[in-house]
Amino acid sequence: MILVAPTAFKGTISAGEAASAMAAGAASAAPGREIRLMPLSDGGHGLLEALGAARRGSPRTVSVMGPLGDPVPARYLVQGTDGVLETAEACGLHLVPPSRRDPLRATTQGVGELLLAAAGASEGACGAALAAERLVVGLGGSATVDAGSGMARALGWRLLDGSGRPIAPGGRGLVDLVVIEPPERPPRLPRVVVLADVTNPLLGPDGAAAVYGPQKGATAAGVELLEKGLARWAELVFRDLGRRVADLPGAGAAGGMGAAFAAYLGSPPRPGSDWLLDAVSFDAALAEAEVVVTGEGAWDMQSSMGKVTGEVVTRALEAGVPVLLVAGSITGSLPRGVTAAGSTGAMLDGEALGIIVAEQLPALLRAHGDT
Repeated sequence: MILVAPTAFKGTISAGEAASAMAAGAASAAPGREIRLMPLSDGGHGLLEALGAARRGSPRTVSVMGPLGDPVPARYLVQGTDGVLETAEACGLHLVPPSRRDPLRATTQGVGELLLAAAGASEGACGAALAAERLVVGLGGSATVDAGSGMARALGWRLLDGSGRPIAPGGRGLVDLVVIEPPERPPRLPRVVVLADVTNPLLGPDGAAAVYGPQKGATAAGVELLEKGLARWAELVFRDLGRRVADLPGAGAAGGMGAAFAAYLGSPPRPGSDWLLDAVSFDAALAEAEVVVTGEGAWDMQSSMGKVTGEVVTRALEAGVPVLLVAGSITGSLPRGVTAAGSTGAMLDGEALGIIVAEQLPALLRAHGDT
């Protein structure tokens, strides 16, 4: 069996599209061979697709507040008593035209609305509505740097300025924050598992403002203001809620949403790669595989430091299964036993992926005993 398990090629095609294209190439190179598709995610964007491909579920769509205050359709997935969602569905950068991107005013309120919708959306055997027993949340791809202040507002928290008024939406409002008050009637939310595809802290040169602010439209002055607001918020989270969240791994994910889930819901982010691979039963599929075909947009030193493609490579090599890695660009060293292709610096589309796999796979199968 050939196991095809890529993640998204950012900027070109999704993980599912990449898997289909790679599988087509594998089928032409090894006709009659069983091919199993397993699109993957680091826990951020693509989580719905990865879990939806691996396990039965019911997709749902609700209208929530988008990052600039306009309503947007946001998807989530119901899998048994799990509600699965991505924060980017409500506050994603893809929802904001480049000319309107501004993390100083973009809000995460729709994320809170999406959480509430997913929390009450599971179904029993007879179709009766049941409360979800767990929410699985993927962080990443946001247009925001508001440390989840909009999400908190949707869940009933009060973030007030010196006059007792709610602070303005977006990262700019955090500068005026004076007190954080919990909801009078906290919403009934189940256990929340938060998955992040990065390990950035909240503050500093590797933090949410400095690293991701410019990508979301912030100027140099805007980054400075965002950093000030995030620092102010973290200080008050410790004072008012008794939680230190700024230095948690992944605190800076999705513009500080990693820290927000830890602060407001007691659910710190965790690395998404291992969780996702276990959830989709990757090791069981690997035990039946002769070859693993994987890939991502760019393989670099971070790929082998917890990214899902690196974890796929590591697990496959530990199991003695050869790997074909396809990437638009490849920098840094590769583990012994990996056949790499596509390191041209080009943006690979589906057709190119299929051609590369079709060209490279036969030699790899022959080298490992295929007749």
